[in-house]
This record gives sequence, C-alpha cells and structure tokens, in this order.
Amino acid sequence: MSEQESHGVQLSLLSGFVGRERTADPHSGVELAQSLPVARVIIDSPLPHLDRVFDYSVPRELDDVAGPGVRVRVKFSGQDLNGFLIERVDVSESERLVPLARVYSAVPVLAPQILELAQSVALRYSGTVADVLRVAVPPRVASLDKLFLKTAADRAAAKTAGSFQSGDKSAGGGHAPVAVAEAGHAPQSPATLPRPARSLFTGYSHGDEFLTQLALGASPRAVLGSLAGYGPQSWHHQLAQAASYAQLSGRGTIIVVPDLRDLHLLENACSAVLAADSFVKLTADDGPAVRYENFLRVLNGEVQIVIGTRSAAYAPVWNLGLVCCWDDGDELHIERRAPYQHSRDVLLLRSEAEGTAVLMAGHSRSSEAQRLVATGWAQSMVAERTVARMSTARVISTADSYEQERDPLASLARLPHRAWESAKSALLAGPVLVQVARTGYAPALACQRCREVARCADCTGPLMQSKSAGSAQILLTCRWCARVETHFTCSTCGNQSLRALAVGASRTAEELGRAFPSVPVISSAGDHVKATVPDRPAIVVATVGAEPVAAHGYAAALLLDGDSLLRRESLRSGEDTLRRWMNAAALVRPAKDGGTVVITADDCVELSALVRWDPAGYAEREFALRHELGLPPAVRVAALTGREADVVAFTEALKLPLSVRVIGPAPLARAFSSPSDPKDEPDYRMLLFFPYGMALSVTAAMRALKASNAARRVGSPVQVRCDGVDVI
Repeated sequence: MSEQESHGVQLSLLSGFVGRERTADPHSGVELAQSLPVARVIIDSPLPHLDRVFDYSVPRELDDVAGPGVRVRVKFSGQDLNGFLIERVDVSESERLVPLARVYSAVPVLAPQILELAQSVALRYSGTVADVLRVAVPPRVASLDKLFLKTAADRAAAKTAGSFQSGDKSAGGGHAPVAVAEAGHAPQSPATLPRPARSLFTGYSHGDEFLTQLALGASPRAVLGSLAGYGPQSWHHQLAQAASYAQLSGRGTIIVVPDLRDLHLLENACSAVLAADSFVKLTADDGPAVRYENFLRVLNGEVQIVIGTRSAAYAPVWNLGLVCCWDDGDELHIERRAPYQHSRDVLLLRSEAEGTAVLMAGHSRSSEAQRLVATGWAQSMVAERTVARMSTARVISTADSYEQERDPLASLARLPHRAWESAKSALLAGPVLVQVARTGYAPALACQRCREVARCADCTGPLMQSKSAGSAQILLTCRWCARVETHFTCSTCGNQSLRALAVGASRTAEELGRAFPSVPVISSAGDHVKATVPDRPAIVVATVGAEPVAAHGYAAALLLDGDSLLRRESLRSGEDTLRRWMNAAALVRPAKDGGTVVITADDCVELSALVRWDPAGYAEREFALRHELGLPPAVRVAALTGREADVVAFTEALKLPLSVRVIGPAPLARAFSSPSDPKDEPDYRMLLFFPYGMALSVTAAMRALKASNAARRVGSPVQVRCDGVDVI
C-alpha cells in the first residue's frame, strides 16, 4: 500500500468513482468560512471503499461550531450521512466541494488520540475506521450536549472575568470555537490525594516494584496472576489499588472487565480506595443518558479513572498512565461487530501510542499474555509458592490414584463419593459451589436404543428436556425452534425412548436438592445469573462463567463435567477449561481455613496445573507448543470467508510472500436448520498464518483489496476476520 493510502488520503483508484458526488453546486450561493474553509470528514459507513477522508466546504454560519472532533451531517451520493470532522485545512485536492449540511453540536467528542487509536485498530484487524468509531464514541444525547456547552461557556466567562480583575490585558479577544480544555479540571495534586493502604502486591514477584514505578510516573508492564476472587485481597481490590498508585503521579487509568458482574465488584473496590467522584463507569448497560454523561465527564478532564466493559478501552482519558485488562481470555472481550477487535489488543495499541503502563491480570494466564512475557515486553507477576499455598484452596482430583483406590467407580459417577462427602462436611461451614458445563435440564438427548441424537421433526434441531415456566413439568422441546415434542420417535430405528447425553444445571440442582433436603439450592445459569450469594450454608449450582461471589468465600467447590469442557473442538479448549476452573477455585477459602476444591476429570496437564496452582507454567508450556507448531498466538491468523471462487481470487490477488502459510479453502459445515437448496452454494474458508513482523503489511493489503473490490464491484464480498478465537 502506498504512503498516501496508509494516511487516509483520497485514493486515486476511487477518484473517478466519487468525484462527482463531492462537487458543490456553483449556483447555491453558499458563503464559506474565511479561515480554514475545508473540513475533512470521516463518513459513518460500513462500505470498505468509503473508509477514507472526504473534503467538504465549511459554510460561514457553521464556522464557529465546526471544530475538529465534532459530529456532522453531510450529503453523499444523494443521501444524508453522519460523520466526524477530523480537521480543517486551507485547500483541498478537489476544486468544487459540497458544503457541510449540519453540525450536531460543538462538543468535540472525537479526541485526536482516539482517532489515532481507531485507525490503528482498523489497520490491525483489516476493518474500517467507521466501524471502530461506532464503538469508541457513544450515541449522542442532545440535552447533555447543551448542558456541557453551557457549563463550558460559564467557566470560560468566569476565567475571563478573573483575568481582567487581575489585570491580565491579554485576556479577551475574538470568539473561538468551544474547546474541551475550557471545561476541563486540572488533576488533583498528589499531596491532596488519599494515600493507598497496605500493598496488595506483596508476595508477588515484581509486585511492590510495579506499584512504586506507577507512583513515580514510570510505565512498567506486567502480567498478574491473582490468587483470590473474593475478600480484601481479591483481584478487584488489586486493580483498584494499581489505579490509586497511578493517580499519585497525576495520571489516569482505564480498567476493562468482561461483564457486569466483574464491573460491579470492581466498582465497589474502587469506591473503597478512591474518592467518590474520581472514577466513572462506561458501559452500554447503564443506558444511553448515563453512559454519555460519564463519557462527557471523561472528555472534559473532570474524571481520569474509567472502569467498564469493552468500549471503555476507547475512553478519552486525559494524561493516561495505566491500562488494565482483567481476564483477557474471556471471549466477552471480543467485539461482536466488525472488525471483531479484542479489548486486550485495543489497550495494547493504546499503550504503545501513549506510552502508558500495562497490567494484564487474571487468575489464569492466556497464551496471548504469555507471549508478552516470553518476548520480554512484559514481566511476569506471580505469587511466591509459600504465598500461593497459604492463599488457595486444597484441590482434590478424583482421577488421582489414591482416590481411585478408595472409590473404583469414581471415574464413572458424575458426583463421586469424595465430592459428596466434601460437600456434606463443607455445608456445616458455609456455601458450596457446584460448577457444571451446561444450562438447562437435559440439554442433549439421544435415542435409548441406537444412540442417535434426538432431533426435531420440523427443523431437525436438537431436542432437550426443560422445565415449563411456573411449574415443575418437564417438557421435550427443540433448542432451535422451541417446538414442544409430544410423541418422539427415532427416525433411525423407530424407538420412542430417550437417554440423556448431558445433564444441565437445572437437573443438577434438582438432584442435589434431593441429596441434601435441608439445604437451600441456588441456581445461577442462563438468564438468571447471580452476582453474589448469602454467606450461609447453601448449594450454589452455576454454569461456567456464572459463578456468584460469596462475601467470605465458599467452603468448598465441586467442579463437574471437566471432561466435557476439555472435549470441545477448539485449539483453546484446554486453556479455556483451566481458566474456568481457576476462576471458580479462586472463590473458595484457603486450605488453612478448610477450603476444598474437588474436580471430576480425567488426568491431564490442565488438571495438574490446577492442583499445583501453576497457571504460568501451563501457559509457558502451551505457548512453547504453539510456537513450535506455528499456531496462534505465536503467529497471527486471518480467516477469509465467502464463496469458493471469491476466496481463491482474493487470496491470489494479495500476492502473499512465501513466509505466509495458506490453508484451504475448505467448506464450512452447514447448520441442520439451513435450507437444502442445491443452488445455494456453501461458504468456504481460507486461513492465512503470518508472522508478526509482516502482519502490518498483510493486514494493510487485505484492507486495501477489500476497498478496491467493493469499489469495482468485483465478485461477492469476502469476510476478513483477524485473530478469531473460534476459527481453529
């Protein structure tokens, strides 16, 4: 790609395609601004060939409000489109320009560093800048914009009046566009900030050194393996303390977590160590008004600490000094819309651009985080063995030879005798967590005679057993179309009896309720996930990722269905299973307080890592294997999906070097519910594996080719997805 293309300059390839649309009407009589009459605009469009900067003229009546970063409305190809004004210049390459149709507000919502970050993310993921900005800048709330501008004007007037009273003759002058700086607040002096409590990083390698460097204004980078998921030593208190140390040097912090439950825990921890108005949440679940109000507080510099979910990674924090990501292995960190960016990578790109400190934290360690340690980019921050033994629960595996001798049938039972005994004794001291793999009652069924998977007669979707709402009646329903099956007959052998292939959370809770009739059973699964549970004896049945937190920890945890988690067809099945086990085990009390974790799974390296509580060692081994085999994250991967001929043509047009490994194309398996029209061609997928050293050139080439094909309308669109965790 040429230098002009990489900087977003109008492409010569497209000049004939869009030049007519950018010609202003010479008879319109629009009077233009005298200074900097050309506005450069990024249009909000998902079309790849419109991923560029367009020039528009600035009418005189919009001169005062058309500043860099504001939202605008423009005419393009006969349509009214939204966009962002990124800069104003004197001249344009085009002689005749269309004037701006509207400026929504003078509030510059797109900060320069966020625009640069969006461009970097789009290039890394072969996407469009507009798609990234749609996530980075929240939707506008007009009433809050007006309040923001009024407050800015009042402060500017008070500042000007104060300057005149003090005899400052330089104050005053002509009117200037509204700037964020006029509404900003200077950060608090370190002398006025509350001093952090005792270090929560003591006992971790490089832990106290990391905090000291943060307080002194340095930018250390570390990968933290946190031990506890509850209580005053938990991960959320550690991250809140790291933010408070960064605040001592007058710098801001961004902390991104996967979901609302984690955000709630982090918010409570921040409230304990930070001033009440020194941090805000940024999450879409708070609603558009609250989210936009918090965004504006960050934009004007009133708040320098931001906590939130994926979109919080783009918060326009002033003087950013630290970026944190909790549990980066969780797939909730991946944006669900193109270009499917991961919040971990967004934070890393921002760290490189703004020179901030980095803290990647989790109970386990992802292979991507291990790559940062293996390359020397970040240092490993793990607990010393004595500290780990004192802070974690005792882990018992029913696959252990000692347990097998005591209970030979343990490998066949879903709830072995040792697990039942541990739960019975632990219930005398507090709640017991039971982790299961699936929600529902019996989420997978098969014919009792031939073992063929039971499917719906209408859509061929898998049948499952579920309880009807408001009653205890168990119904046989389709997981896809929700049709109730009243008379099942196997299409293969004609048998009418069914057997369960898997047991869900609802049936597990029912069975444990019968086993412990005097103990309440709490379910956290599906659409009724709980954030916390009372600190009293109870059985808490939760699916993976939905485990509530007990204030003083669980007395025990039973991790069931381990083999089912490990059997998933994914390169990351082992890594993800260990992460889910450790997230649950971290909620249990230490062994010195009687905390016990019983896990039912066959002997494997993931099980050994859990028993030893050694996520760093497992991640190191896993990354070494990936590096030897040339698999992500040792290399980057791009998945090209579309019609077979289009995918092949797209790959050939890239003219990839020999160092790029190409696999495919291979047809994608159709879902059972997809139409069986023979004219409907299946999609094919091509995988490209390329080293990090040439990643920038490969992603840039794919991005440019997408734009070129879209402009020339060559073939059907080919989806480009970089670093997808579900493609292999």
